[in-house]
Amino acid sequence: MADVATVAIGVVQAAGIVALAPLLTGVMRKVKARTQKRVGASVLQPYYDLAKLLKKDEVVSDQSSWVFRAAPWVMMVATVTAALFVPAFLPLSPFGAVGDVLVVLGLFGLARFFTMLAGLDVASAFGGLGTSREMMMSALAEPAMFMTIFVVSLTLGGTNLSSLVGAAAQSAGFVAVPSMLFALIAFFIVILAETGKVPFDNPATHLELTMIHEAMVLEYSGKSLALVQWSQSIKQLILLALLVNLFFPAGMPPSLDAGWQVAAGAGAFVAKVALVAALVAFVETRVAKWRLFRVPDLLVMAIASSMIGVIFYYL
Repeated sequence: MADVATVAIGVVQAAGIVALAPLLTGVMRKVKARTQKRVGASVLQPYYDLAKLLKKDEVVSDQSSWVFRAAPWVMMVATVTAALFVPAFLPLSPFGAVGDVLVVLGLFGLARFFTMLAGLDVASAFGGLGTSREMMMSALAEPAMFMTIFVVSLTLGGTNLSSLVGAAAQSAGFVAVPSMLFALIAFFIVILAETGKVPFDNPATHLELTMIHEAMVLEYSGKSLALVQWSQSIKQLILLALLVNLFFPAGMPPSLDAGWQVAAGAGAFVAKVALVAALVAFVETRVAKWRLFRVPDLLVMAIASSMIGVIFYYL
């Protein structure tokens, strides 16, 4: 029974991430609108958009192959599978025994790979443009992410996410160890890049000069577009969950023995993710979209910050 309960906890956490991901997107859009002195749409608008897209028919280019049709499903399955390995509300992921944080990053890489293939598959000028830009950014974003995880693994011990989050919950987060502070700076920059936020990308526009990720999925419609947007929201929530659980572990329940501790931990997690999401949305309204060839400077800064964290760990 204990094993069944543990697996159920992991499934509930993953289901919570999948279900709440569009709500987080709506909250970020609302904060961004309010910061820009606009009313903005309801925080539930992403749910309405997904419901509308799921009812619509798809228009598929006659130049596309099975790759274009399969890519949204691969993206969705990869991100949902990654959610199974991530401790969100509790410092426990029962599926961590078969995969660690490197598996999560590998699943994100798989989703990105098929997204780029889909952008090239339709023989569209915008798809090729977006894919080439995404390749350039991912060539620096992925090393920055791995360097950040390397610093966190050195500091907290191991690569198993349950162990990392449990060790973070027993410490004071980045306050106790200087190396974690530099890892936090790098991880925040990487989140902006991985989720396509300003100054890296501006998904709210469809201009040739600014499009990166949107250019790769511009040909999608109907159910496929819904899967693409939903998987993007899930990935965003997973990254923010890792940020708050590894660097701001306050409120994380030390065990599952007391029900009130679990409820308090879930409430603290939601509050922390909402605050970080609001901060990301606020940053978007306070910075401008950078020129494409200046964007790598930020990612190099993230890599340098992680390297400084490694130096501080060994000092």
